[in-house]
Amino acid sequence: MAADPYATLGVARSASEKDIKSAYRKLAKELHPDRNTDNPNAAERFSEVTRAYDLLSDKDKRAQFDRGEIDGDGNPMGFGGGGFGGGGHQGFGGGGFQSEGIDLGDLFGGIFGGRGQGSGPGASFGGARSRAAPRGNTLQYRLSVSLTDAAKLAPQRVTLGDGKSIDLKLPAGVEDGTQMRLGGKGEPGPGGAGDAIVTIQIEPHAFFKRDGDNLRLDLPISLDEAVGGAKVKVPTVDGAVMLTVAPGSSSGKTLRLKGKGMSRKDGSRGDQLVTLEIHLPESDEDLIRRLEGWQDTRPLRAKLGV
Repeated sequence: MAADPYATLGVARSASEKDIKSAYRKLAKELHPDRNTDNPNAAERFSEVTRAYDLLSDKDKRAQFDRGEIDGDGNPMGFGGGGFGGGGHQGFGGGGFQSEGIDLGDLFGGIFGGRGQGSGPGASFGGARSRAAPRGNTLQYRLSVSLTDAAKLAPQRVTLGDGKSIDLKLPAGVEDGTQMRLGGKGEPGPGGAGDAIVTIQIEPHAFFKRDGDNLRLDLPISLDEAVGGAKVKVPTVDGAVMLTVAPGSSSGKTLRLKGKGMSRKDGSRGDQLVTLEIHLPESDEDLIRRLEGWQDTRPLRAKLGV
């Protein structure tokens, strides 16, 4: 005699569609064959709860069962357990279980992850047959990257949730918030492992400031370097370089170092913009004596109207 589908799922006859689906999700998660390889009875129970859900999730079949027109296997009452022609459902040992009216790939998406990459209606689902075996869950990672590494696209060593480490190549034009998808590096699932999503977080730098594809740097210079000119050492993300300061340079003057900025999407690099800042010593008696009697008579603030 066919089992009562309500009893099989453990729900009342007045249960809503939501209650029925929730009960099935819980049981299917517990009884899924891939999680019960050492329990041969799990496959049979999984088959039973799936048949019960097939019937109760179909409004017409549920109504027919409630009226006593069909049994728990969906066979018309009074025509024998096999129904018309004795077809009926087959268990896991009888040629595979064909779920009717339910997309197992969609249903298990909330349990094991998104829809899998199975081969359609005939895809194997741990001994059952389904439309698509679901892949494992997508895993989310956040990777902190230094500004200098982001500019140079330096390889990053990443340790995943399974403890394995991989070398990650940053994409050209990487920015704060850029996401990278690692295929097959997520949680395992019946239809294969899911993916991993790595979100890049670029850390602020002590003295470099990003400006689009360029990097900005405020460079302190002395009064004598500004007045007489000089060659000064300047830091870049690629290492220090020598920069020529022309005689008579003022604070605020900006010099350009080509190709020393951030990576662009086309593979090129932006520039580094170096702004000069003249730093005067405090209470330098020698400097005061040297400037005694000298005065700059240029109208430096005339354009400001003062």
